[in-house]
Amino acid sequence: MQKNNIVILGAGESGVGAALLAYANDYSVFVSDFGEIQSKYKQELEENGISYEEKGHSEEKILAADLIIKSPGISDKAKIVLQAVAKGIEIISEIEFAYRFTRKTIIAITGSNGKTTTTLLIHHLLEAGGYNAELAGNIGSSLARHVLADKADIFVVELSSFQLDGMVDFKADIAVLLNITPDHLDRYDYDFEKYAQSKLSIVNNMTAADLLVYNLEAAELNNRQSTLPKDLVLKTFSIAKETDAYVSNGDLVFNTSTGLTTIPKEALPLRGEHNQMNLMAAISVALAYDVDQETIIGALSSFKNQPNRLEFITSINGVEFINDSKATNVEAVYYALGSYDQPIVWIVGGQDKGNDYAQIKSLVDERVKAMVCLGLDNTKLVEFFSDSVDNVSQTTTVEEAAEMAFNYAQPSDIVLLSPACASFDLFDNYAQRGEMFKEAVFNLKDKVA
Repeated sequence: MQKNNIVILGAGESGVGAALLAYANDYSVFVSDFGEIQSKYKQELEENGISYEEKGHSEEKILAADLIIKSPGISDKAKIVLQAVAKGIEIISEIEFAYRFTRKTIIAITGSNGKTTTTLLIHHLLEAGGYNAELAGNIGSSLARHVLADKADIFVVELSSFQLDGMVDFKADIAVLLNITPDHLDRYDYDFEKYAQSKLSIVNNMTAADLLVYNLEAAELNNRQSTLPKDLVLKTFSIAKETDAYVSNGDLVFNTSTGLTTIPKEALPLRGEHNQMNLMAAISVALAYDVDQETIIGALSSFKNQPNRLEFITSINGVEFINDSKATNVEAVYYALGSYDQPIVWIVGGQDKGNDYAQIKSLVDERVKAMVCLGLDNTKLVEFFSDSVDNVSQTTTVEEAAEMAFNYAQPSDIVLLSPACASFDLFDNYAQRGEMFKEAVFNLKDKVA
């Protein structure tokens, strides 16, 4: 039986994309946002005659729905969601809803770290290879919006655990699993197993004809290999072991059906072991689509990573400033600290998500000369690292953070904003935190000059 009465919770990119797709397919659509809706999304809803509300939920109207599409930012424990569950209303994600209206090829990427970079790389390499591909999901426009436009042959979809939680029938043709390390545990009852199962659900419904690309060194993934669907086509990558894709003297080597394909280290656009893994995952997908070595090398030379991920800002008197605002968990900071040989002044802090800092303590001991805590409550950070770092300061503004860090640094040192925490105590999101930090650094440069 078709479910005609659809309610969409959340009116951001995901929710409005779902609303437009539902409306175009003759559903009765109502959009409800507990906060204020951005003007650009409000305008889209009004232009299409889609009913909406903001700054609150009309429970009676929402709980009369046949189907609810929940935006990923809304917790499963939100009152209105729990009420809908109790009433037996089906709740799905925008990705799941969009999937029900397309049979185009879907490449889905997830992982606790590296998924945005890998998604961008896959899309860039496929486009260089002549494929008509579009970015969707947790980056760029919503999948629903792309499905409605129906212009692409391949959707390259970045998926967070929150998006994966709302899947039922969704199936990837190619899935990329980069890693599973603790993150967002506040949304999973501080139970790592629940979070891990959410990530692993990317392979749900895949069949023997489908390809899974995954990290052979991701312990939490390998420990759960027995739970993967049987007979999937597997392509593994590793820093330390010779497998389908591996590192040899800094070069990336790929075992293909026609022999070895080598991408020389000089052609790699990103630094650090974590980016070697992201590159191996992405190139493995490109090779599966028969993109040749020459095309891959040429495409890598023009690749630009997204802002806020080990993004070089500028140098001030020989001190390099790096914006890694997207590093919102401890694992991401581990890779960031390991990417530099110079002494590091580390800017860290924000909204803690149940972080375990023990996994980076030895790196901090070895590489961090000073620490600037940027957040409303830095108690946990200060207490944990007080024996590791002699110089520790605290602030609630990026301007002070940049200046404090610069005062600790010497020429050739690195000032690294790599927060390990969510941004929501002081900023709207990690991107705003990164942009404000960059502005503060350039203002500092003018002041020093």
